Amino acid sequence: MRTPFIAGNWKMFKTVAETVKYVKEFRGLVKDITGVDIVIAPPFTALHAAAEAARNSNVCIAGQNLYWEREGAFTGEVSATMIAETGAEYVIIGHSERRTLFGETDASVNRKLAAAFASGLTPIVCIGETLDQRERNETFTVLDRQIRDGLDGVTSDQLVELVVAYEPVWAIGTGRNATPAQAAEAHGHIRKRLQQWFGAQPAELCRIVYGGSVKPENIRDLASQPDVDGALVGGASLDVKAFADIVSRSRNAAV
Repeated sequence: MRTPFIAGNWKMFKTVAETVKYVKEFRGLVKDITGVDIVIAPPFTALHAAAEAARNSNVCIAGQNLYWEREGAFTGEVSATMIAETGAEYVIIGHSERRTLFGETDASVNRKLAAAFASGLTPIVCIGETLDQRERNETFTVLDRQIRDGLDGVTSDQLVELVVAYEPVWAIGTGRNATPAQAAEAHGHIRKRLQQWFGAQPAELCRIVYGGSVKPENIRDLASQPDVDGALVGGASLDVKAFADIVSRSRNAAV
């Protein structure tokens, strides 16, 4: 039985003060929720403050990105070691906004994945197709390429630890979300490929979560699908009560 996984990606929102206020309130709202892993990904500037505010709670912290080198002349970049030092335990890699706005590739995702593991961070690896690709019936081809190239060199033991986030690009920030049937189809395909390339048991243990306009109103239907193990939540995670509601409803859907 895979433990449900819910992560909130704040993107470029919230100051340090706003982050601390949110985390302190949020941890109180979810303190009695068990059987689900809860993660918040604030901006880099608020990582340490968020980790301190979440200390001794059931809330973990994630970075939103990283650079694969440990250190060096890379102005503006942040290493996995630096993220881990803040108290964060997870890191998001290959989010569609990083791919589409900042030119990230499957190759760079792969290098970042290796760096995350080397520094003890658990990667949340994002994959997903654009609207054009879906309309051309290329969804599975795109997912296969992103899994094959992005997870190249990953061991079976590492696959069990990481989280795969299926995020159809056409559903991110648009208000549109994949139907439960669409999500189930994509997640089923992803798990099938993981079984073929990493083995049945690691693929069965690897958590695959859905991302793309997740809200309290649709999380239960999404999370009740057999291969949907939770969600990577964007805009709705900025509201403390809405995100706590999503966590609660995802737990209920999995029971």
